[in-house]
Parts: sequence; C-alpha cells; structure tokens
Amino acid sequence: GLMLAEILTPGFVMFFFGLSAATVGVFLMVLPEAFSPGLKWQLALFSLFSLIYLATLRRYVKSVFFGDTAGNDPLDDGITGRLGEVVAATAHGTPGRVRVGDAEWDAVSVEPLAAGAKVKVISRNNLTLTVEAAG
Repeated sequence: GLMLAEILTPGFVMFFFGLSAATVGVFLMVLPEAFSPGLKWQLALFSLFSLIYLATLRRYVKSVFFGDTAGNDPLDDGITGRLGEVVAATAHGTPGRVRVGDAEWDAVSVEPLAAGAKVKVISRNNLTLTVEAAG
C-alpha cells in the first residue's frame, strides 16, 4: 500500500517505507523464530531499513523512475535557436506574434520586424520569446 501511495505523493519517499515493510515481512516469513520477541523489534527493523533504503537507494531508484537529468541543461528549453516567422509585426516596446513550428508565441525584439519576416529565437521568458531577424 505504501509503495502504491507513492503515485499520489511527490518526493519519492513512501516507496522506501513500503520496501522496508516488505523486507521485514520477508524476514518474518523466512525466519519466524527471530521475530518472536514481538512488535518492538519489527518496528525497530522497519525504521532501520527505512533509513538505510532512503540514504542509499533513493538517488539511484529515483533516476530509474524519473530519468537522469544530470547531463541536461536546464536552460535549454528546445525552442531557443529555432527559426520562425513573424505573424504580427513587432515594434520597439510593443510585442508582436511569431510562429515557430506549429505554435504561435508572443514575441519581442530589439528592432522592429514586419509580418512575414524570418526570425531566430534568442531566448524565452515564460510565454514570450525574444527574437531577432534571421540571416
């Protein structure tokens, strides 16, 4: 149940509580005599395994489920550097519209750009692109 509850919660922590509960359960099935002292030892082992799993496995298992983002550039949004076309003219201080691929974006530029001009995306700020004349 704890491992499934991970789907509903952020942070990828509850999975390891479920894994430690399963580990204690396996120990109970395999070595029932060792756990005859009672619930205190089971809870102590559950806590110990939870800490061990969180400290050692979390970063490795998280990269398997969510992908490894260590090599990705967080500033590379996939649109910077692409070419587009002005749909609505831009003027200094007044945003216009550009089409990049199949999407239209609000756009600003340093120099005025007429409709139909080819542009290159320099950067993105939320849903507004900064463009310059291409070529």
